[in-house]
Amino acid sequence: MKRLLRLALTKGRLETKLLGLLRRAGVDTAPLGDKGRRLIHPLPDAGVEVVLAKAPDVITYVEHGVCDLGVVGKDTILECGQSFYEVLDLRFGACRFALAVREGEDFFGTYRHRRVASKYPNVAGDWFAAQGLDVEIIRIEGSVELAPLLGLADAIVDIVETGATLRANGLVPVADICPVSARLIVNLAAMKMKRAPVQAFVALCRAGLEGD
Repeated sequence: MKRLLRLALTKGRLETKLLGLLRRAGVDTAPLGDKGRRLIHPLPDAGVEVVLAKAPDVITYVEHGVCDLGVVGKDTILECGQSFYEVLDLRFGACRFALAVREGEDFFGTYRHRRVASKYPNVAGDWFAAQGLDVEIIRIEGSVELAPLLGLADAIVDIVETGATLRANGLVPVADICPVSARLIVNLAAMKMKRAPVQAFVALCRAGLEGD
């Protein structure tokens, strides 16, 4: 029997969106309908077996070659590295990275030392370096909106979708950093050694996008 490609997939919303895309391309996604506690699920119609994982682990599995493909947000790609091919923007999970401050504060108009809190210190640090701004980046794992409210930071860099959470905590975006959406990534070796099945899966995803 032909070996299925392994596809690492972030659990939750990206999983739901990808399955919808595959259904539009004619794929039977019923095998993932009743997952139980299992973490690996074959989707023969798509030529893959799905490995459900957290976002940073998707990249780890693809980079190390235990998974041939992965679906993960551009935010995680920017933060965690790129030793793989990014082959397709899947156009769901759309949001943006933004710099936000407490309403009424002027982040750019001061020369004092500034501190910025973020769950994405690499993204934040790279952006400020590109702007020629010297700031201190503080890594936060939980609700990053707390940092300005508690006086820990002057601003935050975070993912913004509707802005509702910012508004609820008295914060406003003052600069957009970059757009974010789900991307299909491919292991470097798999792109060469398994080109035909990889291209077949990419074509399925493109068909699903066209049917959206």
